[in-house]
Amino acid sequence: MRSAALLSSLALGVSGAILYEGATIISFNDTTERLSILHDASLLIEGDTIAALSEGSLDRDIPNNTTRINATGSIISPGMVDTHTHLWQTAFKTIGSNTSLADYFQKFGEYGQSSTVFTPEDLYLGQLAGSLERVHVGTTTVLDHAHASWTEEGTDSCVNGSVDSGVRTVYAHAVHDVPGAWSWDEQIRKLQSMTKDHRFNSDNGLLTLGLAYDGFFNAPDANISTLWNITKGANLSVVTTHHLGGPWGFTNSPTALHLHGWLNDTIPVVFSHSSFMTYKDAQLLRDTNQYISTTPESELHFGHIHPHANNIQDQASLGVDCHFTYSSSMVNQARLWLQTLRAERYADTLDKWQVPINSPMSVEQAFYLITRAGALALRRPDIGVIQVGAKADIVVYSTDSPNMLGWSDPVAAIILHADVGDIEDVIINGAFVKRNGKLMFKDYASLRTRLTASAKRIQKVWAETDFPALEGFFQNGEGAPVGPTVEIDTLRGNGTGY
Repeated sequence: MRSAALLSSLALGVSGAILYEGATIISFNDTTERLSILHDASLLIEGDTIAALSEGSLDRDIPNNTTRINATGSIISPGMVDTHTHLWQTAFKTIGSNTSLADYFQKFGEYGQSSTVFTPEDLYLGQLAGSLERVHVGTTTVLDHAHASWTEEGTDSCVNGSVDSGVRTVYAHAVHDVPGAWSWDEQIRKLQSMTKDHRFNSDNGLLTLGLAYDGFFNAPDANISTLWNITKGANLSVVTTHHLGGPWGFTNSPTALHLHGWLNDTIPVVFSHSSFMTYKDAQLLRDTNQYISTTPESELHFGHIHPHANNIQDQASLGVDCHFTYSSSMVNQARLWLQTLRAERYADTLDKWQVPINSPMSVEQAFYLITRAGALALRRPDIGVIQVGAKADIVVYSTDSPNMLGWSDPVAAIILHADVGDIEDVIINGAFVKRNGKLMFKDYASLRTRLTASAKRIQKVWAETDFPALEGFFQNGEGAPVGPTVEIDTLRGNGTGY
């Protein structure tokens, strides 16, 4: 639900151009496909575009109405790209802290009681707050697997939340079989109407429409053909699907989509997780230039892990997944993934009774996965980089805090040392959405009050619900039986401290 107060609360721009001077800028070189570091550099933004970039002062005229910012000592990074997330789930914050993926599907996904408890207002507030959380941590583009699509009113509320946040959003509308929600025909009619929705065709281009669908492995061919006709006919911006495989089932794999003819096209397909991928799947990704979205903290937290994702990092991007259970920071995801992959490669050498002499993954590679690689997964070479002609989506890091003192490598400083408190400015599409460490969303106090009340009511319902014991994962013949894990013991003597 969208209030007049919230509609008028955004102060997302400044009058005229923006010029940062004296910064260290993490630029990108298309020829080498590598980062290029500019020192004591200048960056000029005009409209929604990076208009000029150089070491030292700009050798060109500066528009009269330019806002000049002394960025000496600061690091300017491209905005981060999150290729898999569910923005509506904010109201669940902290109540899934110890949940497994099987438990998640029963309690927190779209197939549980959420569709009967969340109101359109709840969905709007969660979507808006989840989107602003991304802005706060320096994410400028998100691919939202928008599976809170149970009713027309709820769907519209989620879309409005994304619009009002100012974050660049690929809103991948989920078509799915949710018990008690709208029918297949109603969902198709809604998807068709969304292709003509003015919110996805605004002048600023911040919101684009995609498709999220998880039924490729078991849906009737006629349904899949219907979705393809809409996807291709409307030239949707992206298709995304959850793919697990292994004991989980849920095999919306590259092989499955390729059999339907969905990979050899200009429309990108993003496979989230892809935890148990086959060699054939990996080759299909390379042959068709499609990407996976690894969500490191999610896969470790929920237990679907990622035994094969490290073999396909040349066609990979990173995402957050469920921000209600852990960090929404893409830098944190890159940091965790970097050290996870390092540990796996170190273990390979140590298992041979050898001492590793080199680090198997660099901070530049980790940074690439949350910027340029995410953009390529969406086939948007104009985002995730700082270069002339790219969209003006940038993050400015202060280096004044104790954790940043002494830095010389700006990429290592961000990936290994920075935290959200170091983010000074965030600009999306040429407009400030965070300035001097504060969000530019002026009605944030009202949003905080309303979201807190919404979460309190929703979490009370969950606390009072007697969920049955889990007996199987997906009751459709796809998944394996459930089983317990051994609890960690952190206490001496009796009890584990769990």
